[in-house]
Amino acid sequence: MNENKDILIRPAVNNDLPKLAEFLQFLVRAERPFDVTLKEGEIFYYDIQELILDSNSEVLVIDINNQIVGCGYAQIRSAQPYQKNEFFGYLGFMYVDPQFRGRGLINLLINHLKKWVLSQGITEVRLDVYYDNEAAVNAYKKAGFKPIITTMRCDISQMDDTI
Repeated sequence: MNENKDILIRPAVNNDLPKLAEFLQFLVRAERPFDVTLKEGEIFYYDIQELILDSNSEVLVIDINNQIVGCGYAQIRSAQPYQKNEFFGYLGFMYVDPQFRGRGLINLLINHLKKWVLSQGITEVRLDVYYDNEAAVNAYKKAGFKPIITTMRCDISQMDDTI
């Protein structure tokens, strides 16, 4: 039996919002160990319903037997004036329920998002990932992404006045 026949990658709808809100908090919890700057409590990186309604965005869910097990979005964004391409596709909210990881679902989702970006006439896709999140970094490398910049941070609140 081909288990992929039960996998449906589809656009998110308003009825998916409660599950997507849950996934967003799971994602925040997973990212906390990599980012000391995140506030405590619930964090909402973005308005999911707004993304669903935005014509420059495509929010997709991974649906297996009518159960949402993952999600992600692509959004068309303007590049910096000094960059080659005027626009790029940005991927975010990449999440797969831990029980369903290791099945290639994130790659399947990324490919669907890449196809949507390409259908918008855009040929470059970017995303952000925490440098120390090796599992995510490796998954994105496997999907064809290459690092181009690392954001660095320094907490100077305890800086010695004698310097």
